[in-house]
Amino acid sequence: MSLERSPSIASKEEAEFGFSKEVALGDEEFGGTEERKKLERKLLRKLDMRMSILVVIYILNYIDRNNASAARLRGFEADLHLKGQQFATILSILYVGYILMQIPSNMLLNYTGRPSIYLPCCMMIWGTISCLTGVTTNFVGALLTRFFLGFVEAAFFPGALFLLSKWYTRNELGMRTALLSCGSLISNAFGSLIASGILDGMQGKLGHAAWRWLFYIEGALTIFAAICAIFILPDFPTTSHRWLSPLEVKLAERRMLEDVGVGDEAETETGGPLHGLMQAITDWKVWWLALTLTSMVIFLSFNAFFPTLAATMGYSTTVTLLLCAPPWAFATLVAFGVARHSDATGERFWHVALPLAGGLVGCVLATATMHTAARYVALFLLAQAYAAFIVFLAWVANSVPRPPGKRAVALALVNAFSQLGNVAGSYVWPSAWGPSYRSSYAICIATNGLAIVMCFVFKRHLETLNRRAEEREREQGGPKGFRYIT
Repeated sequence: MSLERSPSIASKEEAEFGFSKEVALGDEEFGGTEERKKLERKLLRKLDMRMSILVVIYILNYIDRNNASAARLRGFEADLHLKGQQFATILSILYVGYILMQIPSNMLLNYTGRPSIYLPCCMMIWGTISCLTGVTTNFVGALLTRFFLGFVEAAFFPGALFLLSKWYTRNELGMRTALLSCGSLISNAFGSLIASGILDGMQGKLGHAAWRWLFYIEGALTIFAAICAIFILPDFPTTSHRWLSPLEVKLAERRMLEDVGVGDEAETETGGPLHGLMQAITDWKVWWLALTLTSMVIFLSFNAFFPTLAATMGYSTTVTLLLCAPPWAFATLVAFGVARHSDATGERFWHVALPLAGGLVGCVLATATMHTAARYVALFLLAQAYAAFIVFLAWVANSVPRPPGKRAVALALVNAFSQLGNVAGSYVWPSAWGPSYRSSYAICIATNGLAIVMCFVFKRHLETLNRRAEEREREQGGPKGFRYIT
C-alpha cells in the first residue's frame, strides 16, 4: 500500500490510517492536561503490572519449546533410538504446527476480545503436551507431541504482540515488546540453569530418566502459571472494565485514537472478520517484512543449538549448561537498552542493523578460530543480536497500525511465515559439521546480511511514503497526519 497522489489511493490511506483527520479533542473530561498526565501514568502502571505476566508466560513458552536441546545432552536421543536427522526433524516439526495456527488464532483472538481466557487456556494445553513428551518411547511419539506442542504454542506470541498493540502507543510499543521478548532471552539464560539442576538431580528418581523429569517439571510449571494468568491478564480496552475506572477506559481508548488519528475498533473494522485477512495478504509490505524476518530467523537458529555450540568448548555437560546463561543475560540487557533507545529516538532501522552487525562479527570470530575464549566471546555477540529481532517486531506493528483486524493478521502472518526460518534452521547445524560448524556460520552470515539489506530497502520505502504524505498535506493545507516510523 503506498501513498500515491491519486484521490482514490489517498482517500484509502485516510480512511485506514487517518492521515488527514485532525485530532483536536480536549482533556477537559479528564480534569485538564495535568490531571490527564497523572491519570495516564496511573493507567500505565496498572497496565504494566498486569502485562508483566506475559514475560513469565513467554519464559515458559520458550523453555517448553527448547527443552529438547537440553534433554539431548542427557540421553534423549539414545533412549528414543534416534538416528541420522531424526532429532533435527523433531525440532523442526514443532514449527509446522506453529506456522499453521498463528493467523487463525490471532483472528479468533481479535474476534472474541478475551485474551485473559483464550491465552491461558492454550497455555494449559501446551503444558500438558509438554508433560506428555516425557512419556514418549520412540521417534513417532516424540514427533507427534512436538507437532501438537507447536500447534498450541502458536497462539501465544502473535497474540501477545497484538494485545500489546491494543494498549500501547507507537512510542511505547518498542520497550514493551522488548520486555516481552526478554522472556525468551531470560528463558535461554535461566532455562539452562533449571535444566542443569533437573538433569543433575533427578536421574533415576521413581525409575525415570532425568530428561523425562525435565519435561514433567517444566510442563507442570506452565500449567500452574496458566491458572494464575486467567486472573491477571487484561482483555482489550473495550472489554477490560473490572480493573479500570470508566475514566481510565476512556483514556485508554483516547490514547490509541490520538496515536494514529483514528480509533482502534468499530471506526476501522469493516467488512467482517475476513476483511482484515484480505487486507493483510494483499499488502506487499507485509510479505516483505515476513521475508526479512525469515532471513533473520535462519541466522538466529543458533538459539536452538546453543548448548551444542557451548559444548564445543570442551567442558562437562553441567558446566556447558551453566556457561549458556551469561551470554543470554548479556543479551537481555542489550535488548532492553536498544529497544528503549529506539522508542526514545523514534528510529527503528539502525537499532535493527547494528545488533545484526554485531552478530556478523560473532559468526566471523567463531569461524576463524577454535580458541575457547574467542568462541565464548562469539556466543555473546551472537546472543545480543536478538535485540534486532525484538525491535523489528515493534517495527512490524508500527508499519501496519490500522485497522486492528489487519494488524492482527499481519503480526501473525509475519511471525508465522518467519518460522519457516526455524524449520530450515533446524538443519543448519548438523553434528557432521561440528565442532567448528564453519558451514553453519557461513549460512548465518549470508542470511544476516540479507536481512540488513532488506531492512534498509524497507526504511527507504517508508521514508518515501512519509515525504509523499507531507507533500500532499502541504498542497491541501491539511494538518500533519500519520507518519511511519523508520
